[in-house]
Amino acid sequence: MLPSPDPRLSEAERLVSPRDIVESGLCIGCGSCAANRPNARMVWDRDGFHKPEGSPTWYNAPAEEFTRQCPFSPAAINEDAIALARFGQAPETDRRIGRFEAAYVGHASEFPFRPLGSSGGLTSWVAAELLRTGAVDGVVHVAPADADATGRFFDYRVSRTPDELMNGAKSRYYPVELSRVLEQVRAIQGRYAIVGVPCFIKAIHLLRRIDPVIGDRVTHTLGLFCGHMKSAGMVESFAWQLGTEVARVQALDYRIKDETRPANWYRAHLDLDDGSSAEQDWWHLADGDWGAGFFQNPACDWCDDVVAESADVSFGDAWVEPYSSDGRGTNVMIVRSREVLQLVEAARADGRLELTPVNADFIADTQAAGLRHRRDGLSYRLTWNKRGIRPRKRVAPAADLPLRRKLVYRLRYAIARGSHRMLRLARYLGRPAIYARWARTSLRIYQSVTWSRGRLGKLCDRFLGAAKA
Repeated sequence: MLPSPDPRLSEAERLVSPRDIVESGLCIGCGSCAANRPNARMVWDRDGFHKPEGSPTWYNAPAEEFTRQCPFSPAAINEDAIALARFGQAPETDRRIGRFEAAYVGHASEFPFRPLGSSGGLTSWVAAELLRTGAVDGVVHVAPADADATGRFFDYRVSRTPDELMNGAKSRYYPVELSRVLEQVRAIQGRYAIVGVPCFIKAIHLLRRIDPVIGDRVTHTLGLFCGHMKSAGMVESFAWQLGTEVARVQALDYRIKDETRPANWYRAHLDLDDGSSAEQDWWHLADGDWGAGFFQNPACDWCDDVVAESADVSFGDAWVEPYSSDGRGTNVMIVRSREVLQLVEAARADGRLELTPVNADFIADTQAAGLRHRRDGLSYRLTWNKRGIRPRKRVAPAADLPLRRKLVYRLRYAIARGSHRMLRLARYLGRPAIYARWARTSLRIYQSVTWSRGRLGKLCDRFLGAAKA
C-alpha cells in the first residue's frame, strides 16, 4: 500500500493547477487528472497530444489533489517511493532499473504470442496469463481504433479474453489517454491489469492513492520500456512521405515483423481507404531516426524512468546482439511482484516461456541510449532556464558534460520542438515538402554530431575528448 499523502507542502512543493502543468510543458496527456473529475475531459492540442480541459475553477485553480496526482508535479511522490512501498522486499535494487525480484531475456514459446507481437510476445503472454488464471477480470491496454469513428488510430480498451487481448498486440507509437477507459473500470466491478508506459503507470499509482475505487480494482500494472512518446503528427508525416494524406489512412503498423530481417529494422505500413497500402523502412524516412526526437512530447525531456520502475513487471526489446538481429523478436523482462514471479517461473518450468535469467547490467545495456538521455541528459537539461514549473527529479542538475554530448541534447531538444512547428507550417501552406526538407536537413546536422564519422562529431572528439554519442 502506498503511503498516504503528507498534508504539509514545502515551499518547493507549492500547489499547482492543470494549467500550470500544461503551460510548463510537463503534461504527458495521461488523462488521470480528468479521470476523477466531473465534466473534465481530454482533447487534442494543435501538436497532436492530449491535454486536459474542464471548468475554469478546476483547470486554473491550484489544488492539493491535482498537485499530488499529476505524475510530473514537483510534489508527487517519485518512482523510488512508489517502488519502496510496493516492492520493499525485493532482493535486488539498481539505480538504473529500480527494485526487482528477477530479470530475464527471452520470448514466449507458447503460440501465438511471439509471432503476433512486435518483440518476443512476453507482454501479451503475461496479460493473457493473468486473465487465464483468474488473477484479473480485464486487461486495460492499447488497441487499434476506428479512425473514422473516433478520430484516433489507437485507444485504450478493456479486453476480457485472450482473443480480445491479442487484437491489441504490437507497439503503438501514438498518443493515448486513460480517462475514458477508467470510467469503464469504475462502472464495472472486477480486478484489472493496466498496461502502460512508465509515466502512465506512475499516474495510475498516484490516482490509486486518492480514488478508492481505482485503488481497489486496479490490482496489476504491466510496464513498457519507453524512449519517449510521439505525437499524432508522426502519422501525418509518414503518410506524406509515402505519397498520401493522413485522411486516407485507415490503419497502420509501426513495426512490420519480418523474421528474415533484424528486429531493429523498423518498417512502417499504412492501409489506405481504397484497399491499397504503402510501407517504408524507417531509415528511409526523413524523421525515422528515433533518437533524434522528432515529434517527441515536451514532457519526456523531464522524465527519469525508462523501465517502468513502479510496475509489477515491465518489458522492453533486447537491443543487444545476438538478440537485436533475430527477426522473430526478443524481450527483456523485469519482474518486481512475487505473484508475477511465481507465474513466470511456473511457465518457464513447463516450457511455455523460453527465458534466461540476466542481471541489471544486461538490462541496462539493452537500454543504454535511453538511460543516458534520461540521466546524463536530464541532469544537463535541469540546468537550463525553463518557463514555468521546474520539475523535481531523482538526478541532480549538472553541466559537466563533454561539448559533444551537450550538442546532442541541444539538438534533440530543438528537433523535438521544431518538428511540431514545421509540420503545422507545412500543413497550413499545403506543402508537405517544406517539412520533409527541414527534417532531412535537421537529421543530417544531428547525425554529423552523433555519428563518429560526422564532421562535427570528429571535431568535438579531436579537440574536447567527447564521449561516444
